[in-house]
Amino acid sequence: MDKQSNVDRALAHAIRAVGQPEFAEAFSHCVRQLMPFDNLIILAYHKHHNPVDFYRECRNPVVYLTMDSHYLKAAYLLDPYYQAHLNGLQAGVHRLFELAPDQFRQTSYFREYYQSTTLVDEIAVFARLGSDTTLTACFGRDGSSNQLYSQQDFAAIKQYEHVLTTLCELHWQGYVPSEFSTEHQLPVTERLREALKQQHDIRLSGRQAEVAMYILQGHSSLSISLHLGISRETVKVFRRQLYSKCNISSQAELFALMMPLFSGLNGA
Repeated sequence: MDKQSNVDRALAHAIRAVGQPEFAEAFSHCVRQLMPFDNLIILAYHKHHNPVDFYRECRNPVVYLTMDSHYLKAAYLLDPYYQAHLNGLQAGVHRLFELAPDQFRQTSYFREYYQSTTLVDEIAVFARLGSDTTLTACFGRDGSSNQLYSQQDFAAIKQYEHVLTTLCELHWQGYVPSEFSTEHQLPVTERLREALKQQHDIRLSGRQAEVAMYILQGHSSLSISLHLGISRETVKVFRRQLYSKCNISSQAELFALMMPLFSGLNGA
């Protein structure tokens, strides 16, 4: 049986599984006919709350060892996929390192968290479940294979992005994060400012807090200036002010200061 026949049969099976408990396994099998992967996690990103995961599979459990203790509680705030969700990225298939900021690989998040998972590459299917919720099915390559996705891999899954997105939207269309409070929450930067004031007596301006988040996500001064619509020199001024108020001198120290605070910002 040729590859196209395998894909056709797997898609048919996934369609029949929509709304059934076995859908995630059928969806995984379908994508595996398009490209090989080492792990898969399907989760929902929310605007003001922690992500919720629906399904996981992996060749090596090390990839998810800190998923519950670190990523779902706090580290997701620095994930390019989460930031893409906040920025309203359109549904479809997206590659992590094409969305990541220009200095992402130099961040403490990448060096201290991401690399510890042994992940080397990720491709995700994005599906919108509402104005504040994005479903992501994230297919990873990790130390099990230690291989990046090829252009052929990406092209193969990209060819079916509308079908894959629609399958996810149909299966999870009734998902409602009912366990969350419906009360309005302030943006993360405002809650971060309050946490810094309460726990460390550090009083940042709104702009300084924004710059702090951009730095931690891996944006260079040029990238921050483009996002905020201010000059690169002004960004450098805010960075100096930020470091001075926090009594630090590096991005690594900023990461060490902020990470313990993140887990208290969003309600699970």
